[in-house]
Amino acid sequence: MNIKHFFKSLASWAKQALSTLYYVSKHPETPLVAKVVALIALAYALSPIDLIPDFIPILGYLDDFIILPLLVGLAIKLVPKSLVVACEAEAQAHPVSLRKHWGAAVVILCFWVVIIGLILKKVFSAVQG
Repeated sequence: MNIKHFFKSLASWAKQALSTLYYVSKHPETPLVAKVVALIALAYALSPIDLIPDFIPILGYLDDFIILPLLVGLAIKLVPKSLVVACEAEAQAHPVSLRKHWGAAVVILCFWVVIIGLILKKVFSAVQG
């Protein structure tokens, strides 16, 4: 399998998985925890800002190849199988056009601000103490 085919199939899987997660997050029978994880995965996937920037060698693509699939897998695992099958069918029948969303970027930026704040707090308390 060549690399072009691999990335094409990966993109196809991501589009289908995110459409399914969209319908899972909207379904009234989806457990609350699964809805939260599905919404986090959608926000992360649609954010134009990555948790780990792509310009960092190797680690930059960690989110695209590891973190996002893990979030999708966790969200799907938290939902009853019959509901996943119904949402997959809905996603195939009516694919959702998901685009990058700047609101999701705000969530990622807030996450970074909190992480940096915690690190700075630790550093300053270590320096003072």
